[in-house]
Amino acid sequence: MHHPPNIPTDTLWDELARIRGELAELYTDLHQHPELSLQEFRTAAALADRLRQFGFDTETGVGGTGVVAALRNGEGPVVMLRADIDALPVQEKTGLDYASTAQAHDHTGQQVPVMHACGHDMHATCLIGAAAVLAHTRSTWSGTLVLVCQPAEELARGARAMIADGLFERFPKPAIILAQHVGPLPAGMIGYGTGAIMASWDSMDVVLHGRGGHGSRPEAAVDPVLMAASVVTRLQRIVAREVAPIDTAVVTVGRLQAGTKGNIIPDTAELSIDVRTYTEPTRALVCAAIERIVRAEAAASGAPREPEFDWTTAAPALVSDPTATTTTVATFEQHFGKDRVVALPPLTGSEDAGILAEAAAVPMVYWFWGGIDFASRATGFEHVPANHAPDFAPDIEPTLTTGVQTLVLAALTWLGTDPRSTSTTSEGHERSVSA
Repeated sequence: MHHPPNIPTDTLWDELARIRGELAELYTDLHQHPELSLQEFRTAAALADRLRQFGFDTETGVGGTGVVAALRNGEGPVVMLRADIDALPVQEKTGLDYASTAQAHDHTGQQVPVMHACGHDMHATCLIGAAAVLAHTRSTWSGTLVLVCQPAEELARGARAMIADGLFERFPKPAIILAQHVGPLPAGMIGYGTGAIMASWDSMDVVLHGRGGHGSRPEAAVDPVLMAASVVTRLQRIVAREVAPIDTAVVTVGRLQAGTKGNIIPDTAELSIDVRTYTEPTRALVCAAIERIVRAEAAASGAPREPEFDWTTAAPALVSDPTATTTTVATFEQHFGKDRVVALPPLTGSEDAGILAEAAAVPMVYWFWGGIDFASRATGFEHVPANHAPDFAPDIEPTLTTGVQTLVLAALTWLGTDPRSTSTTSEGHERSVSA
């Protein structure tokens, strides 16, 4: 049985207290200057500069705009900490002094507003804070610490891009990967789950082909709008009638575009479909059912051409290894108290961090922590902004402090103990990590 290590937290938190102001400045700077997926050049440079100052061997441009930094500190396990760094095409409505007014062209060329509406700026700042603390307190641990600043999470492309660029060949391969996400929990709270804690994510764009004509003569046309409407309603029957009641799936048509004018039947209609599932069999069932239904509705409508399918996103369910999670959560409970650490149900949101663990064939531990300081909110506050909302922005404190502490504590749970350390090491701290 593994036990949480005895960690000399006074030294760790003294260093955190010293740099807390600098971290807050970094966070507000990142929040004011968000960058879309695949465009995180300024963000990557700012993070890499700080990591080099802490003594990490740091490389930029990994997988496009990713940053990888390594700190070797004697013999011991290789532990990887990962944070995502990209922002979203959202118009910020927080009213904060440091709110974003940024605009950019997205990957399709469309000009959009840009905001850190998912908290990745907080993730990146906490990673920098953890790097500073661990670099300053090397006498308490041994091994190799690898930090990954991952781009393009919102497109589910960044993890694969970094892997394809040699993440696990060019840099020390980890024995475990640790990551976290801020959310609308009370600040200071930590949430965790085991097994598939976030859903797999698949999305596709569909083009339905009809035959255009005048709205007054539908018999001379093949209406792709009606075809699309039939597809939308039929797709909802997959979850209702094809997925087992004990399983979970979500099918959403988030975009339906067709036509230019009310009296013109267009040639085509376009749909964007989003799928969330937790198991590979259900994932395969739902994705196959979507294609079957789209083809069948097109045939039933007399479409002159087969529909076109473009699967644009694919990310597996995010699995937090049960054994490794239990060990890490024990450390959290030891240092924060059990009242601040809560079990959460699986979420239907998705993350591409699991791709890293899948590719490396190592366990991942993934947790959530709260970003809403209810004590500082006005009396009667009811609306809690959630990730991706235009009014979502974590309260800087105590969110920042908790996020740095969780990363530091999790890393020290799996790193080895430096022989120079005067702390007592409990059973199981110096060990290899196995899935």
